[in-house]
Amino acid sequence: MVSRRNKLLLMKIVSLFSVVRGYNIPIIILAQYLSAIFILAPDTSAVEILLDWRLFIIVFASSLTIASGYIINNFYDSQKDLINRPRKSMLDRLVSQKTKLYVYFSINFIVFFMALLVSWRAALFFSGYIFLIWFYSHKIKKFTFIGNLMAAMMAVLPFFAILFYYKNFYQVIFAHATFLYLLLLIREMVKDLENLSGDFVANYRTVPVVFGERKSKEIITVLALCSIIPVYLLIDVFEIGYMDIYFYSSIFVLLFLIIKLWNATEKADYLRLHNVLKILVVAGVFCIVLIEPAVLIHGRKMLLQLSI
Repeated sequence: MVSRRNKLLLMKIVSLFSVVRGYNIPIIILAQYLSAIFILAPDTSAVEILLDWRLFIIVFASSLTIASGYIINNFYDSQKDLINRPRKSMLDRLVSQKTKLYVYFSINFIVFFMALLVSWRAALFFSGYIFLIWFYSHKIKKFTFIGNLMAAMMAVLPFFAILFYYKNFYQVIFAHATFLYLLLLIREMVKDLENLSGDFVANYRTVPVVFGERKSKEIITVLALCSIIPVYLLIDVFEIGYMDIYFYSSIFVLLFLIIKLWNATEKADYLRLHNVLKILVVAGVFCIVLIEPAVLIHGRKMLLQLSI
C-alpha cells in the first residue's frame, strides 16, 4: 500500500506536472527538432542534427524556459484560473506559491548556465526570453491585443533560437513562421473569448472585455483570412513537398472555424474551437516530415548532388 506521505508527494508531482503543462514539452521538443531537420537546417543530415550537443542544449533550454513560463503565468493567474479553470486550478494549488517560485528560479538558473555552454550569445538570448515571459505574465498580458501579440511571439521565439544557431535565413522559413504566428495569435484570441468571465473579474483588458465579443470575432476572422497569404506562398512559391496537403486542409479548417466562431455563444463553444486550433498546430508539427522525408537520411545538398 502507498503511504499517505508518498501519496501526497505523488499528488504534488502531478500538480507540478499540470502547472508546467508537461504534456506540451515533448511536442515542443519534437517540433524544434523536426523544424531543424526539414526547415531550418535542411542541408544537414538528421543524424548530424540529432548528435549535435549544442543544438540539444538549445532545445532543452527552450523547453525548460517554456516550462518556467507556465509556472510564472500560473503564479500570476491563480485567482483568474479559479473562475476559468476551477478543476485544474484546484489541482495546481496542491503546490504552494512559494514552491512554484522556487522551482521557477531554479529552472531559470539552470537554463542560463546551460546556454553559457553553447555561447554567451545563447545565454543572452535565453536571459532576454526569460525576462520577456516574466514581463508578459506580470504586465503585458493585461493590455488589450498587445498581450495576444506578445504571447504568440514568445511561442515562436524558440524556433528563432535554432534559426540563429544555423544562420540559414531562407525566405521559406519566414513564410512558415508567419503562418504559425497567425495561427497562435488566433488561438490566443479564441482563448480570451473562452476566459471572458475570469478576465473580466480579474480586470484583464482583453479585446472581448474592452470591445465585446463581436469585435473579437471580427479580428479573428481577419487574422484567419490573412493566414491565406503565407499558405499561398508556401504552396505556390516555395517547395514544401507533400506538406501542401496540410496547408490545403488548414484553409478548410480555418473556414470551418470562422463559421463556428460566429455561431458560438457559450464558453464550451469557444473551448471546442480552442481545441481545434491546438489540434491544427500539433498536426502541423507531425506534417513537417512530409516536406521531404529523404532529408532524414541525406540532407538536401546530398539529394541535389545525387539528382545531378
